[in-house]
Amino acid sequence: MSTHFSGEGNIGSPPEYREFPNGNDEPSRLLRLNVYFDNPVPKKDGTFEDRGGFWAPVEIWHRDAEHWKDLYQKGMRVLVIGRMEREPWEDKDEKPRETWQINARSVGILPYRIESVTLSPKPASAEQPPPSE
Repeated sequence: MSTHFSGEGNIGSPPEYREFPNGNDEPSRLLRLNVYFDNPVPKKDGTFEDRGGFWAPVEIWHRDAEHWKDLYQKGMRVLVIGRMEREPWEDKDEKPRETWQINARSVGILPYRIESVTLSPKPASAEQPPPSE
């Protein structure tokens, strides 16, 4: 069971990166973020109160996940879009439990507490020739 999800939150721990063998093909790559999705409600004094926030694991399955593990950092504010999925499991006493996780289609970095952004140069193949007259 899954449903569309879109939410803002803060990454709560360093990203976890894993690779899974895929026969002779390129391995499957997973980047997992632990994100707290808050629900800030304004108070009369101008401050905010968090009501009903929750933690959720966010999984990004992508060939660039290895590169992105250095991009996302603990404390970073992100916008996550994807599918929320229920994952049933059993605890050590064999009692049924469930976790809701997000299979992300995209994770955008929001500009809160960001000091600088550095872009890598365009690949040579993306360079456009000057217009001819």
